[in-house]
Amino acid sequence: MLSRLTLLPAACAAATLLASAGTMASSHREAPFITGMPKVDGTDFYMFNSYESGREGYVTLIANYLPLQDAYGGPNYFSLDDDAIYEIHIDNDGNAEENITFRFQFNTERRDLAVDVGGTSVPVPLINIGAVTGQNNDAQNVLESFTVEMVTGDRRTGNVQNLTKAGSGDSSFAKPLDNIGTKSIDDYEAYADNFIYDVTIPDCPMPGRVFAGQRQEGFVVNLGEVFDLVALNPLGARDSRRNIIADKNITSLALEVPADCLTGENTVIGGWTTASVRQATVINPAPQGSETTGSSNAKGPAVKGGAFTQV
Repeated sequence: MLSRLTLLPAACAAATLLASAGTMASSHREAPFITGMPKVDGTDFYMFNSYESGREGYVTLIANYLPLQDAYGGPNYFSLDDDAIYEIHIDNDGNAEENITFRFQFNTERRDLAVDVGGTSVPVPLINIGAVTGQNNDAQNVLESFTVEMVTGDRRTGNVQNLTKAGSGDSSFAKPLDNIGTKSIDDYEAYADNFIYDVTIPDCPMPGRVFAGQRQEGFVVNLGEVFDLVALNPLGARDSRRNIIADKNITSLALEVPADCLTGENTVIGGWTTASVRQATVINPAPQGSETTGSSNAKGPAVKGGAFTQV
């Protein structure tokens, strides 16, 4: 999922997106090993000159993860992995090694909310126990948040700085709930808009924007027919076949960054996304909670440790 982008002068409205030969890829459970770890399955990576009015001179970076999400994904829906790191890498000197990395890491908080049943307070093991809005999450049982670090140089040994909310300096960003339904979230589009943040990017004079959350799948492929012995008809009418994943969702990690803060000595940058997990996982034979942690005193279902390793 490597892309190369030529950053054109502001006076030129067109954007050029060039994919290196042999590096175009999309993963929707195709790689055998990753099928066992869907939360870190990167489906697609997009990089383009921003075309929204007033956002000239910006580059949009979108890394999509966790493929083929159905609308009926309750009760757990499609959270990302708190024990993984999700990264967007930028190469700005043409050597196919990262110069800048934006590292996303997620955190899940469980509130253990309860409802009154005949005078007894009964905990409810659901993500929400009532309607949720962008301004009021009192009925939200599970809260996901994330941080974004910018690493300059090598992704593991380079200089690390946090992206922060413009104005407040807070480094923690809330992630919206997945689209549970209209009774839980009346207007999902308006709700999700509350989680697009203006951010201060280290060593960058202009603010950027960040969002992480569920989106409608933007990739088009006849996925079932492709793997049914390539049951496609290349001579058929254009757009005559149904896009089988049109009603699926994915989770997008989206950044909009001023182009001048990504470039090096030239105006061509490369970009790709990776996910990494801890090297070792030990299953707890007597779990006492839901949390997975790297602590040696963990009481959750698993203990994870070791260096982060790309999957």
